Amino acid sequence: MTPRTRARTSTSIGNRGETVASPAIDTASVTALLERGRTLATPVLRAAVARLAPPMDTVAAYHFGWIDAAGNPSAGDGGKAVRPALALLSAEVAGAAPETGVPGAVAVELVHNFSLLHDDLMDGDEQRRHRDTVWKVHGPAQAILVGDALFALANEILLELGTVDAGRATRRLTLATRKLIDGQAQDISYEHRERVTVEECLEMEGNKTGALLACAVSIGAVLGGADDRTADILERYGYHLGLAFQAVDDLLGIWGDPDATGKQTWSDLRQRKKSLPVVAALAAGGPASERLARILAADAKKTETEIADFTEEEFASRAALIEEAGGREWTSQEARRQHATAIAALDEIEMPEKIRGELVALADFVVVRER
Repeated sequence: MTPRTRARTSTSIGNRGETVASPAIDTASVTALLERGRTLATPVLRAAVARLAPPMDTVAAYHFGWIDAAGNPSAGDGGKAVRPALALLSAEVAGAAPETGVPGAVAVELVHNFSLLHDDLMDGDEQRRHRDTVWKVHGPAQAILVGDALFALANEILLELGTVDAGRATRRLTLATRKLIDGQAQDISYEHRERVTVEECLEMEGNKTGALLACAVSIGAVLGGADDRTADILERYGYHLGLAFQAVDDLLGIWGDPDATGKQTWSDLRQRKKSLPVVAALAAGGPASERLARILAADAKKTETEIADFTEEEFASRAALIEEAGGREWTSQEARRQHATAIAALDEIEMPEKIRGELVALADFVVVRER
């Protein structure tokens, strides 16, 4: 695929048998962009977290990987830093210095981690980034409180800039946050439904992941004085990139290597999530799809304890049926289609070729990552 390939987004299953090639990653460029995002955003992020009252400050520091459970300094995995990298790049799209996007990068990271703290608790996830989650170590109450505090800090960081553009950025962040929460509510409700359509799943994932990534890639531009048209086009790039990101996450949630992802084997199957591979497999029809539907319908009637007692072989058999029905391949192709749609949006904005190339490189990274 060339950088300027345009792709049409559809949600039907039957017409998606085409092959879409995996992009080649510019590893050096991506590594430099992610490191720049961490370098510029982390000191401001740490200063923001330090404003929290004890013990929330140390609980948040544990979540971000800065300290261990005993309070000792740690070099834990703080995440991929894709959102900060995008926020700094978007400032450059507007012709501003990357540092202009730092408050936006920090605000988006605070909202993202607010959602992770709450999601881990709601989903019962015990591991994130190769260690115990906050609710597991510090209790559910602290996970809720610290998550709420991070969301408040995100708005504080932007509004204290005191500019018109900061107000515009805050409006975009709060809208993205509401959509993120909508997506989480949809995700939870789908766990208790026997069937979810592909369209519903894509809408949920667009809210849960696409909205905040869209905000990340526009917020720096807004802080840099970009007009709404430019910000809206960048949001479109980020939204489709978010759908690609989530499609890859859904694949990793079933088939990911626990050593790379930091989560249990068959993580999403254990939680009975209606993720894209599952939904696509159920919509595909055929013997494997029908058998999978019967098994998942029976699973839906089981208690959490009964599901927890499943053997590795039982989860593996469900994953094999999803793959046989075509859910794995369909989702992999969907990640690449969304990637192509994101890249196409960039053609509508005038920007330096270097900045465009870096946005493409980050998009390429999203669809071929392993964690």
